[in-house]
Amino acid sequence: MVNFWSRDGVSEGQFYQVLLYELDAIRKACASLEPNYQPPVTFIVVQKRHHTRLFANSHRDRSSTDKSGNILPGKRLSTVVDSKICHPTEFDFYLCSHAGIQGTSRPAHYHVLWDENNFTADGIQSLTNNLCYTYARCTRSVSVVPPAYYAHLAAFRARFYMEPEMQENGSNGCSNGQAKGTRAVGESGVRPLPALKENVKRVMFYC
Repeated sequence: MVNFWSRDGVSEGQFYQVLLYELDAIRKACASLEPNYQPPVTFIVVQKRHHTRLFANSHRDRSSTDKSGNILPGKRLSTVVDSKICHPTEFDFYLCSHAGIQGTSRPAHYHVLWDENNFTADGIQSLTNNLCYTYARCTRSVSVVPPAYYAHLAAFRARFYMEPEMQENGSNGCSNGQAKGTRAVGESGVRPLPALKENVKRVMFYC
């Protein structure tokens, strides 16, 4: 079994701090399922907020660009870059897995921090790209691997369990004069998450 982890929201200065902490947590979680269960782990960080853009050699070449001039999605030479603009010694690559609907497409930047599965560069790029076609909310490919989107959806939904007064746009809906983010005297800092029923424990109900 391959244990493939995609992590979002990590700056380059936090890479190895997050890796050491979360890799240990992954090991403990696997051991809690079954003694001596330690599947090989591949740990990847995906970054979306950067200023890198990829373009075709010729915007007139319709075999490599769409109507807006963006490069085509998919595992092709024109949509994956793992040299020249990448780190000289670390394993990272840019992947444009989605079709640009408006404006210029922004590729996702993937950093492979840990790989016990011994993926080849082509293998991990192909797997990452294929995963981008499995997002449950969309019939097309998306810009980053779906686990990153699912983590955002789960975290956003959890806010409403922990802060019931929060509105859908994330603002505080209290009208009793109490300041946003403050709590009544004696109220606990964080409310515990409600217990999940058995019939939804293995279902991505937050998706």
